[in-house]
Amino acid sequence: MIEFMQQPWPWYIAGPLIGLTVPALLILGNKNFGISSSLRHICASCLPANIPFFKYNWKKEVWNLFFVFGIFLGGMITALFFTNPNPVEVHPNLAAELRGYGITDFRNLVPAELMNWESLFTLRGVVMMVGGGFLVGFGTRYAGGCTSGHSIMGIANLQLPSLIATISFMLGGFLMANVLLPIILSL
Repeated sequence: MIEFMQQPWPWYIAGPLIGLTVPALLILGNKNFGISSSLRHICASCLPANIPFFKYNWKKEVWNLFFVFGIFLGGMITALFFTNPNPVEVHPNLAAELRGYGITDFRNLVPAELMNWESLFTLRGVVMMVGGGFLVGFGTRYAGGCTSGHSIMGIANLQLPSLIATISFMLGGFLMANVLLPIILSL
């Protein structure tokens, strides 16, 4: 059983399990799935300032904070007890391309050459970590939600803005991976 838990799950198991959260949340309490809204709830509860965006009944949405904490706790339990002992599998063509940019460590999900304290203070590190974090936060607020909220919940509810947002997320991801990332990695 432990070996099964340590292996990546195929799409036909993981996808329906993620997809079933939508009807479960709707049936159990008429709740919407989304992660980015939890940051707003945390700010509203911790910063009782006179900011109109944070003046709402956040206690009504406290279930979302427990949901996000459960995701965090599940990730920690998985990292501690169910980590796959094998290195991350990277396609040989991608590995060759990444080696051209100086990325050779494929043991972890995130290459150590990119995400470490030393690289944070380089131009590439600032662009990737600080700039990327800002753009993700800005994009989430501008789109009115994150990829999980729009792509899983919004499309399941047949919301046109969520379909447009998901198409935009995908186009942005393709553009980033194929055009911008090679430029950033060559810095």
